[in-house]
Amino acid sequence: MKKGILFYLTLFLLILAFSTTANYFDFDLWARLIAGMGVVDGGHVLKTDFLSYTPVHTWWDHEWGAGVIFYLFLKFLGPYSLIILQACMLFAIFFIASQIIKLRTKIQPYNILFYFFALMAVMDNLNNPIRCHMFSFLFFTLFIYILEKVRHGNNKLLYTVPFIIILWNNIHGGVTSGLGLLAMYTFGEFLNKKPFKKYLITLLFSLIALIINPWGIEYIKFLFKANLMKRPYIVEWWGLFSKFYLFKQIKFKIFMFFVVIFESMSIFKNIKSNSIKEWYNKADKVKYTVLAMTFYLAIEHVKLLPFFAIAVLCYTYEDFYKLIQNIKLPTWKNKAVYILLLFISIFTLTAKEFSIPVGIDTYPVKEVEFIKINNIKGKLLTNFGYGSFAAYKLYPQNLIYMDGRYEEVYYDYAVPVLKEFFLAYPNWEQIFTYFPPDVMIIEKVYPVYNKLKNSDNWKIAYEGRNFGVFLPADKADKKFKQPSNDINYYKNTLFNTGIKF
Repeated sequence: MKKGILFYLTLFLLILAFSTTANYFDFDLWARLIAGMGVVDGGHVLKTDFLSYTPVHTWWDHEWGAGVIFYLFLKFLGPYSLIILQACMLFAIFFIASQIIKLRTKIQPYNILFYFFALMAVMDNLNNPIRCHMFSFLFFTLFIYILEKVRHGNNKLLYTVPFIIILWNNIHGGVTSGLGLLAMYTFGEFLNKKPFKKYLITLLFSLIALIINPWGIEYIKFLFKANLMKRPYIVEWWGLFSKFYLFKQIKFKIFMFFVVIFESMSIFKNIKSNSIKEWYNKADKVKYTVLAMTFYLAIEHVKLLPFFAIAVLCYTYEDFYKLIQNIKLPTWKNKAVYILLLFISIFTLTAKEFSIPVGIDTYPVKEVEFIKINNIKGKLLTNFGYGSFAAYKLYPQNLIYMDGRYEEVYYDYAVPVLKEFFLAYPNWEQIFTYFPPDVMIIEKVYPVYNKLKNSDNWKIAYEGRNFGVFLPADKADKKFKQPSNDINYYKNTLFNTGIKF
């Protein structure tokens, strides 16, 4: 009992410590808060965009429920609660995983290093407080727990699955990972020559349950289209071994490498003791199906690699334990590990002030403030990653070209036109013909920055460290107020908005 308490306390402190190290909030958080505000303060789910000056279609908000939760936390508990929420959700994932290990094995699931390595592997993905896909990671882990309980004879729990699907579907579009998990259990139990129809029937009822959402059956078409669509302009949807990530996500790649080695050794050891046929007959095909599918998803899309880390936590602990159980280590090893991890956690929590991450070097915080205090009205062009922040801070003074809602709101041509512009491709000026802005916030790293700087039509009205504010030449020469340099001002006003419902 004492060992369990120490284990969970250390794990929570470790997760909390790393949750407080983020330097900025996720780019899409602001749109989520606006959506949540629409429901809580306006009384209805927002189905029509009002933030953009470019053409839009129906707002298929597959994260509207997450927005409601985020906004409620912000409204009643303040911005710090969003960081705590991230830590609590991540801890819940690890806690449920430990309960799954208990279900699947007779081994006490308290080897803290196993969880530490999994946590380190995904920290590059979870370094923003907070993101909507955390809900899908949590529900995915909960589904594994439920389905493992069913495998142990508690079939009544399958009745809860379609109802959880309704909740999940209205919180985050990653509900398809839950449907995929049901399909994997169906296939795995079929290969195990065990009852599998109950999982298939549950999957069919869960598919029907998707209809219960603010948009009805039309939303289901969008949901599956959105999950299958390619996103060549969004980096986190690129492959783990793509050119961009070749020397990134190193911790996860090391984690993945060792998992493959450990599992291969475990399989080889079993085959050596018996035979390939005997090993296959005894092997849990559900386990290997889930591991294989999440492994594939991790390689294909960096955003999805936490699914593999979760699967590893839930299914491979026993293999890991058996491979190291005969290794003789000093009796003080466990105490040393706990002391080290507690030291890392407490040091991280106390080394710097626990405060709101403004992200002043990542976001155009001062540039947006410049536009606001000088009352520069009109259509605002920014890169789509910064769009929802600009809209949250500047509406109704300014409308944006687009933001990270991507397929939820905008037509397919919106991002390619923006890419042409920022990279100063031959047709980069077409944006001024079709979607002319009144003011622009441009990152200095893009070729178009120097093009505009040397232009006769546009001039820099304000130049910050990483961004510049461009205005038409005839409007850029007046004397403007300068934004504050006080970081505490931006911390205190980060979540202020002019949007009202």
